[in-house]
Amino acid sequence: MIGDTGPVIRLQQVELHLASAEGQVNILKGVDLEVTAGEAVGLVGPSGSGKSSTLMILAGLEQATGGEVVVAGHSLSGMSEDGLAVFRRDHVGIVFQAFHLVPTMTALENVAVPLELAGQDDAFAEAEAGLGSVGLAHRLSHYPSQLSGGEQQRVALARAFVARPTLLLADEPTGNLDSETGHQVIEVLFDLQRRHGSTLLLITHDEEVAARCDRVVRMHDGRIVADTPARAPEPVR
Repeated sequence: MIGDTGPVIRLQQVELHLASAEGQVNILKGVDLEVTAGEAVGLVGPSGSGKSSTLMILAGLEQATGGEVVVAGHSLSGMSEDGLAVFRRDHVGIVFQAFHLVPTMTALENVAVPLELAGQDDAFAEAEAGLGSVGLAHRLSHYPSQLSGGEQQRVALARAFVARPTLLLADEPTGNLDSETGHQVIEVLFDLQRRHGSTLLLITHDEEVAARCDRVVRMHDGRIVADTPARAPEPVR
């Protein structure tokens, strides 16, 4: 455990080894990373460099083989599946490239799910406000099949932020969108992150998007090879 003043993310010599038909595969090879409260970090690198595996470990969806994983003051090493589920419910929001909405639920019901799981009495009122914050107050009763890709990702963002997570993890959130729609979704993402004060770890292949973060962390072959302040975008003239 760490105190409230400690980093939201602390990885120390984190390793991940997975078995395959060809033998053991070393996915992560001693990853060290600290991220402070409210910070936005862009995680970049080629396919297979370990970015998504790092995110899965931070979410408690994958157990590290070695090293220390501390998120929001909780050591995830050895935590039970039930404990990890409660940890995610209370501290983590996740947005994936695929929207992962429940197709038989309306937008409102999809956003209300994490609040209902947390036992909140006002889950639907909060979900409605969350959809309003992403510009979808007029889509409450629509099902995912009735929404565009950009609208579906906005619903996913509203669901991720509605419980006010300590940490928001985003894995290529614009990967399934065209450039204009992706730009709009990124604007919504950073706006919500600022408003809620959540710490953000954003996996992206887009260097311009990464440059909007406070730091850019580069991975290659299971290791962090660079960790630098992001270059602020050039002002529009």
